[in-house]
Amino acid sequence: MKVLKGVLEEELQNSLRIKKQYEKVLADLPKGSLVEKNIRGHKYFYLAVRQGSKVNFIYKGKLSEDEKKDLLEVKEMRAKYRKLLSQSNKQISFLKRILNGKDLRSVS
Repeated sequence: MKVLKGVLEEELQNSLRIKKQYEKVLADLPKGSLVEKNIRGHKYFYLAVRQGSKVNFIYKGKLSEDEKKDLLEVKEMRAKYRKLLSQSNKQISFLKRILNGKDLRSVS
């Protein structure tokens, strides 16, 4: 039983380390989401950034296809890392419950 507990504690430490890495990557990614507004038949691009409970729109002007592609890739990466962070948090919670003697039914 000590071996199993040691393995679970090691896995918990690895999960905590990975969680910090995910949080760092998310913090380093630029904030905001690209929004296209159609005003009087012309396309205008804005970067929507949440500040507290408000959403501010920052005018970006005319964007090239490469700039649009880059902003959309950042949005996809942010979604990917948020999902990975959520999974990591669930795993950490599960490991903590097992190490505290709860949820032993799901292990056996």
